[in-house]
Amino acid sequence: MARSDEHALSFGRNVGDYDRGRPSYPSEAVDWILEQAGPTHPSGMRVADLGAGTGKFTARLVSRGMTVVAVEPDPLMRERLAQNLPAVTALEGSGEHLPLDDASVALITVAQAWHWVDVPATSLEVARVLEPGGALALVWNIRDSEVDWVARLGEVMGASEAEKYDSQTPPVGAPLERQAYREFRWVAEMSREQFLAMVTSRSYVITMADAERDEMLARLGKLLDEHPDLAGRTSYPMPYVTRVTIARVAA
Repeated sequence: MARSDEHALSFGRNVGDYDRGRPSYPSEAVDWILEQAGPTHPSGMRVADLGAGTGKFTARLVSRGMTVVAVEPDPLMRERLAQNLPAVTALEGSGEHLPLDDASVALITVAQAWHWVDVPATSLEVARVLEPGGALALVWNIRDSEVDWVARLGEVMGASEAEKYDSQTPPVGAPLERQAYREFRWVAEMSREQFLAMVTSRSYVITMADAERDEMLARLGKLLDEHPDLAGRTSYPMPYVTRVTIARVAA
């Protein structure tokens, strides 16, 4: 993956928090992606999940009966994925160097990872690996900052690479073109432990100096304990907007 390698490959240093704190994805979004990929495909459609991490999105594909190959550059993340989903083939690779044959998959999914790739190089690789008529699905979970306490949380946490990125009209390179876009609103219930892990699994938090991280976590604890919508709670309803873009090789 490209952009900042220090951040892009930092997640394995805190793989436990990533696995514990990162949310899954709504069923409606997964169903829509599979419909867009081709309603005539059988349930065993071959899919590559690029930047698969610990398998958060991979698991959603497996649960739909897809034949999934996971591609992940970080060895610690890949190891956890193999533990979580032992039936899935997990390969070392990146968007710029997909370890897959030409025209070998009907769908490539990239959940929470396209902002790390070199877009022109990865677009060429995606086009090479997709079957004729195959689809690329770019997926992001973005916190819904229209909710007051979520906006306050953003002030405490700062913005991640994903939140800074254009996840509504994400760039793709030739020969790909964007063809469809949808948003899905949903809520992930999180324990306090999961909530804190969601924060500490961010690449820019992992790479913070200890004192800076401790100060930010203290402010986070104060928000959870004192905001009127959160005080006294033992679980927290995190509202998300899942943004999905479908791209294909231009006709």
